[in-house]
Amino acid sequence: MLRDFWQVLAKLKPSPYWQKRFIQYSLLMRVDRPIGTLLLLWPTLWALWLASDGVPSLSLIVIFSVGVFLTRSAGCVINDYADRNFDGKVERTKTRPLATGLVSEKEALILFTVLSLFAFSLVLLLNAYSIFLSIIAIVIATIYPFMKRITYFPQVVLGAAFSMSIPMAFAATNNEVTQSAWLLYVANLLWVLAYDTLYGMVDKKDDLKVGIKSTAILFGEADLQIIAIIQGFFLFGMILVGAKFELNFWYYLSVIGAAGFIAWQLYICKKREREKCFIAFLNNNWVGACIFCGILLSKSF
Repeated sequence: MLRDFWQVLAKLKPSPYWQKRFIQYSLLMRVDRPIGTLLLLWPTLWALWLASDGVPSLSLIVIFSVGVFLTRSAGCVINDYADRNFDGKVERTKTRPLATGLVSEKEALILFTVLSLFAFSLVLLLNAYSIFLSIIAIVIATIYPFMKRITYFPQVVLGAAFSMSIPMAFAATNNEVTQSAWLLYVANLLWVLAYDTLYGMVDKKDDLKVGIKSTAILFGEADLQIIAIIQGFFLFGMILVGAKFELNFWYYLSVIGAAGFIAWQLYICKKREREKCFIAFLNNNWVGACIFCGILLSKSF
């Protein structure tokens, strides 16, 4: 019976119109650019493994992983909606669906609502504490895109949003958020602040023209030095996390590896070339993966 169902499903062919809509919606959600999902996923996995002492339930892994994808996708949609009058003037974003008019403002808002509802439906499978924290996370993620107009620290707001999966993971696992969990939250917020400033350096010239604010603009010529300091505090915070959760040699080795990646990022950005800054930003995926491997090995051996 199940085989027959899939055979029928395979024969269904969407109309050319809906094929085009699906492609444009996928581009609006950045499905073709998974880096944002990965940067949100790694801290979530850190938290799940630490909260469960290395043995997270499969259900929580699935719920949080799918939730990360949906939340990040919804965030991209609302971000492009907020920037719809600016993206067309920025080299890197001028071909985005909203900027080109291939997706309407109404479609974007509907897609954002649908994605948010799906994400929230997953949260309803968790406990009340997790649901409460998810509401805070949704509010922060929704207001983030609009912060670029009123503050030079939108990256801090993004960090606050990107880090909310950490207390949610602890709440879902143990129905409490410990001080150690909040330490991890702050450390991750610093990491997001640093790598999103690198991301902001890619669009710095265009952002200055259209009036969008960012830490990349605020830090000026001292940007790399300040990023180095922020990353240093992030790594120090992760060392404290290791001590709090009594992690072993493997974890501290992973922190050293992460520091190596960060040093390389700063090195290749020394001339502040747009392409190199973007490569440095992307490299933070390996920082997150490296630390996760350290936590995994530390909890396994």
